[in-house]
Amino acid sequence: MHVFVTGGSGQTGPAVVTELLAGGHTVTALARSDAAAARLEALGATPHRGSLDDLDSLRRGAEAADGVLHMAYGGDFSDLDDMKRRDRAAIEALGGPLEHSGKPLVVTSGTLVLREGRVSGERDEPDAAGLAGFRLVGERACLDLAARGVRASVVRLAPTVHGPRDHGFVPMLIATARRTGVSAYVGEGANRWPAVHREDAAVLFRLALEKAPAGSVLHGVDESGVTLRTVAETIGRGLGVPAASVAPEEAAAHFANPFMARVYAFDGPASSARTRTLLGWSPRRPTLLEDLTHGDYLTRLAA
Repeated sequence: MHVFVTGGSGQTGPAVVTELLAGGHTVTALARSDAAAARLEALGATPHRGSLDDLDSLRRGAEAADGVLHMAYGGDFSDLDDMKRRDRAAIEALGGPLEHSGKPLVVTSGTLVLREGRVSGERDEPDAAGLAGFRLVGERACLDLAARGVRASVVRLAPTVHGPRDHGFVPMLIATARRTGVSAYVGEGANRWPAVHREDAAVLFRLALEKAPAGSVLHGVDESGVTLRTVAETIGRGLGVPAASVAPEEAAAHFANPFMARVYAFDGPASSARTRTLLGWSPRRPTLLEDLTHGDYLTRLAA
């Protein structure tokens, strides 16, 4: 299969490109800079110059492909309406050339769209008013294409997609612990985060492209819910600083970001049971705590 990929030079993208190539597929990937193009070429992919705002470029990439994987997401988080508009427009541009073809379109979302306080499966109703409800616009734009002859599916990634050179939520937590001298969790720290290793997520994206039925919602989750207190305590031991609770009303100041304070307090465990059964996906890479203990998180980010 010739796959057109957006986000191939980002954090998770290189692992996905590598997995696709190892699986016998060819990859053309969107590149908005010379550095991104060079990184993609080094992986063995063909760069396609453009950006998410260049809709004609997206259409050309999709037209030449047997399938499309959309991982890129960007914009200014102070203007969520614009972010939603840009993502919907990009998905519609990518999906248009695939209509009535039966070709796959896989779009990325996150499990933070789910409701708090319970283990949610792939068929459970998400929370449009919740922490990451803005991502649902892209999900719906993708799934709407299933009725127009596109084998469209959505992969919701865990908030922690961990592995070497991670620059997501966990490194931000580590940076705060270094800055403040405290590895903090909010309240009792009993809130749960799903987690998945980057290479396991890459396998899931390949399987979704190869065989996910039209209209599928898939969960890129290995561990259903790791408590944030456990994460904070593991970080604290590694840094040699105490792990301690921060009151909810003080979290925004401690983490220096109101949105991140909400993320670190979010209780959103998720199940991937249906995804595993549907696609035969079987995660087998290290867990989040194993990566925190033995990976590069605490050495690479040393002050």
